[in-house]
Amino acid sequence: MIEDDFYATVKLKSGEEIFAKVAASAEDDRTMLLVTNPVIVSEIKTKTGSPVGYKVEPWLKTTTDDMFIINFDNVLTMSESSDIEMIMMYQNYVRQSQANGSENNSKINRRMGYLGNVNDTKELLEKIYKSKGTKDS
Repeated sequence: MIEDDFYATVKLKSGEEIFAKVAASAEDDRTMLLVTNPVIVSEIKTKTGSPVGYKVEPWLKTTTDDMFIINFDNVLTMSESSDIEMIMMYQNYVRQSQANGSENNSKINRRMGYLGNVNDTKELLEKIYKSKGTKDS
């Protein structure tokens, strides 16, 4: 049985703190959390230490999955969020990452720029440098 989803900050026993849309699911004798688009939120500070903003980044950076199952035994604490600013920041991040995801699937082609190897490029740059040097003299 899956409960309605809600926004929450989840502190895992590993020490990680994530923010996500969460739904609890009780199956047999254990409770699982279904977390959607979990993110890590870091506070950005100035050199003097005063906060200027927040950095939102994916919890797991090497996957394209957007939903994860966490055993409730791995959760230290969880707090439902009603912070509108935090929820809006999260929703904006999810929208942007979904929009960018479709663009990141493009293949590299010659219209994007010159494709070459290091040696050819080095020779070309040396020729340009030498030709500029002789014209200026």
